[in-house]
Amino acid sequence: MNSKDRKLFGKIIFQGAVELLTGMHIGASKETVDIGGLDQPVIKHPITEEPYIPGSSIKGKLRSLLEMKLHTEGKIDFNRSMKQGAAIMIHVCDDWDEAKECQVCRLFGSSAKSSDQANFPSRIKIRDAEFTEYSRNFIMKETELKWENALDRITAASNPRQIERVPAGAEFEFGFIYNVEDINQLKEDLVNLLSSVELLEDDSLGGHGSRGYGKVRFHFSEVIAKSVDFYFGDESKKRELIKESWEREKPVKEQKFKTASEVKDIVCEKLDELKKIFIEEAK
Repeated sequence: MNSKDRKLFGKIIFQGAVELLTGMHIGASKETVDIGGLDQPVIKHPITEEPYIPGSSIKGKLRSLLEMKLHTEGKIDFNRSMKQGAAIMIHVCDDWDEAKECQVCRLFGSSAKSSDQANFPSRIKIRDAEFTEYSRNFIMKETELKWENALDRITAASNPRQIERVPAGAEFEFGFIYNVEDINQLKEDLVNLLSSVELLEDDSLGGHGSRGYGKVRFHFSEVIAKSVDFYFGDESKKRELIKESWEREKPVKEQKFKTASEVKDIVCEKLDELKKIFIEEAK
């Protein structure tokens, strides 16, 4: 078999909402400097002009936390800088076969270092998270502006700046899609994904986390597994591991959604049932 052989047995879809417990800042590029304007605006959708959470922000944070965990255990090294000459080091496998066995790179992807090597595509896709209906209609009328100030330790001169934040209480609808490519690695991948979500809840999302920004909670409304055959007409090849009703006019904290820890327990408990819908494709 070609070492770069790649299969797809199906997909597992996670859906729900991210609730902000403290104000969050995910920055946008600033093309112009306006007198009296914001120093640090948040990223907004170009059409709706509503704040959103880029999928790349969630994915990057989850990856970094999993990298830190595995590096602490001595299982991976920080072997590549994010940019040429940059001091920010990350872990990326250079070889396809190495990436396939790496808990980080097979889940979040790896990019080849040279043209004679191959990229390993990410098994997880994370959609941009946009406002829930409740957040749009009842919570988010406008963002908040937070003043912060840096003081010169010698002269006491101040350097005030204005930071835009999405306020606590706002909610964003998220979607994770996991590609089932190796049945034997299924449990480890899903446990790593959901454990990283738990780590993120006790960390921060976006900028200025050390100053209290970006504390979030993930609420899972659905976890649905579909084999490839389901997409081609076999409706028996679908399992709803979690399917909670979502009253869109109410906040997610009042819904009977699952935590990341509860989802992880359910996935592990129903792993054999989960594998059954993919098993024929895996033979």
